[in-house]
Amino acid sequence: MTGQASEIVLSKQDLREVTAFAAACAEVVLEIFEADQPEDSRPRDALGAAWEFARGGERGKALRDTAWAALKAAKSTDTAAAREAALAAMSAAGAAYLHPLAKATQVKHILGAGAHAARAAELVAGDDRNVGAEQLERAVHRATPVVVDVLTRFPAAPGGGGRVGELIRVLDARLRSPTLPE
Repeated sequence: MTGQASEIVLSKQDLREVTAFAAACAEVVLEIFEADQPEDSRPRDALGAAWEFARGGERGKALRDTAWAALKAAKSTDTAAAREAALAAMSAAGAAYLHPLAKATQVKHILGAGAHAARAAELVAGDDRNVGAEQLERAVHRATPVVVDVLTRFPAAPGGGGRVGELIRVLDARLRSPTLPE
């Protein structure tokens, strides 16, 4: 059939590694959300569910529900930085739902948490893009060989998406680079 994406083989362990990577990226900016909304545990709950799956738990309704709840939390923030931090947590929980379709849009499931976290860090620093670049470099160092292998099974990240989309593409290019740091 013309126009359909081919399937990519993804094991449950692949999904666990991608989710662990996403959760590690997102948790470093969770405090930005919590400073803005100290009574709201939804992003923390999403990260907890992501880590539970990454460590051997099941990919079920609770994981999906916490991702949706973190998205709703993002909409209730007072600052753009807090919104991005909540979106990073939502992306971490959503990483477990990476689809095995060879579509560039699926790269967002792998790298979205890292990009949202970098954007949150930039915004806290007065929109300092150097801070975002530093955050992305930390994400590169967090990526395991399995995460890089899964990423390279997919086409390069798509265009668009504003600054977060740009950060996804930078992180995507860095992780696909043959000169990754040891």
